[in-house]
Amino acid sequence: MENAEKISGIITKSLGGLYTVKTSQGFCECRARGIFRKRGISPCTGDVVEIENGVISEIMPRKNYIIRPPLANLDLILFVVSTVSPSPDFVMLDKFIAIAEYQKITPAVVITKTDLSSGREIADIYRKSGIETFEIDYHNSESVNALRDFLKDKTSAFTGNSGAGKSTLINALEPNLNIATGEISEKLGRGRHTTRCVQLYELTGGGYIADTAGFSTFETNRYNIIKKEELSGCFREFPQYTDNCRFRDCSHTCEKGCGVIEAVRCGEISTSRHESYCIMYNEAKLLKDWEL
Repeated sequence: MENAEKISGIITKSLGGLYTVKTSQGFCECRARGIFRKRGISPCTGDVVEIENGVISEIMPRKNYIIRPPLANLDLILFVVSTVSPSPDFVMLDKFIAIAEYQKITPAVVITKTDLSSGREIADIYRKSGIETFEIDYHNSESVNALRDFLKDKTSAFTGNSGAGKSTLINALEPNLNIATGEISEKLGRGRHTTRCVQLYELTGGGYIADTAGFSTFETNRYNIIKKEELSGCFREFPQYTDNCRFRDCSHTCEKGCGVIEAVRCGEISTSRHESYCIMYNEAKLLKDWEL
């Protein structure tokens, strides 16, 4: 037992306590040691693990982790936003971008359904904010190729409102996957989510992508609540203006002499982004110490 060979790999699929792990020797299915339950940790998709005697014996330290859907060690989170059906919810989008920034996961915005309505207004908001943004036109292969190049050799998750076209987008990036897609429900105004489990799909050019649940179920570890004092750092366009604030404890919401508010007034920071920040700041003010 002590001389058993240890094999390292990455979990590409987790379902019902059974894990698919890609190693240098190929794929294998295995279970995890019971000791992980005592440690209060479970292996999840994206984890780098060690396998010994056909069982996951060690989980390597994670650089980040989101709890729902359970994913570890992400380089990118791509927020898929459709121009229509459903229309974008900028406050929700900005909340999740801030959470990604807080988790040290690079966010990007991918705009779909540009054939039905222009995505330029959405793109301008996030490009101005310094966030990589892609406008997808399936009649223009270059728009898909640009996103594919961006994903190369990275582990990425796609999320967004149901019906925004995540699975369709992934199928365009890697056509041989044939991920099931759902039709838009006109009555509900949202799609019927078709992704049954979290799985990493390997890109031909290198890297992995995961199709995840919609925004309604996208959550981080409940302990990763952003305090109001840390929130401005999660809006990457803010810090360059905060040194211009008159007061050191400026909240950047309503104060006179605020560098951020002046940047909004001059059009250097998007109004919608600042409005989202103010909503999040006021919500954070209501948090009790025990919630943090």
